Amino acid sequence: MIANTGRTGLGILLMVGFAIIAPAMDTCAKLIGDAVAVGQIATTRFVAQSVLLVPLALAFGWLHRPGRGEVALHLVRAALLLVATAFFFTALRFMPVAEAISIFFVEPFILTLLGGLLLGEPIGPRRYVACAIGFAGALLIIQPSFEEVGLVALLPLVTALCFAFYMILTRRMATRMHPITLQVYTGFAALALAVPLLWAFDGSGVAPLDPVWPEAREFWLLLALGVFATLAHVCISFALAFAPASLLAPIQYLEIVSATILGFYVFGDLPDALAFAGIGLIVASGLFVFVRERKLERRPVPQP
Repeated sequence: MIANTGRTGLGILLMVGFAIIAPAMDTCAKLIGDAVAVGQIATTRFVAQSVLLVPLALAFGWLHRPGRGEVALHLVRAALLLVATAFFFTALRFMPVAEAISIFFVEPFILTLLGGLLLGEPIGPRRYVACAIGFAGALLIIQPSFEEVGLVALLPLVTALCFAFYMILTRRMATRMHPITLQVYTGFAALALAVPLLWAFDGSGVAPLDPVWPEAREFWLLLALGVFATLAHVCISFALAFAPASLLAPIQYLEIVSATILGFYVFGDLPDALAFAGIGLIVASGLFVFVRERKLERRPVPQP
């Protein structure tokens, strides 16, 4: 019991670490701005992930030869994550970090709905209402942002949709391999897709995909972004291995707090009253969904 409690506590600490580190990655992306192609920024994140995690996976013998079916799943997951990352980093060029992250947090509601549609998971009317309220909160944030930046304000929603599908696939694969192994193969698959694409668009003039050699400032920001991204995903992978997802999920909302603090001190951005109201609705609805799911998990299964 003591050992299990210790693992749960470590899982909570790792989830807190993720909530602090992840907005630092987004801050680096926003600081880079349009000095580097957004596709190149997203690719750099996976280069760093591979360079940092492959030696660790090799040292502990966590790698294996994936079969064709597994390779296909890795490629689909990587494609979803690449699109999600690129769209989100594009949104950050025009939107405050905290507001973009808050809109992204409709992802748990999308995941809940997809779980019902694709996995046959039961969804009661209360969770449907909570999802609707969460989406309404997102609209409160999007509406003024849409007036300022146009369709860019919808990009975090696209990110949330892609990430929800990514999580559906991750649920299928996370129980079959070590968390570091999963991250390594995700990085390999992302690079297999992104590097040829950047090579093909080199010199094309297509701003999102035309790579450039970064200046010193952008180089260090790209390096920091890659390190932060890798640390954040290692934290969340091990957190989920040490503690139940239903316990950790509400802690992820600390990411909005740390993003607000970073956004204020680095960029002078602070959400207005309407955005804070939307954030409150999203957080409250998300917490209700997670609490509801924990209660359903604890409900005894009827005996035949």
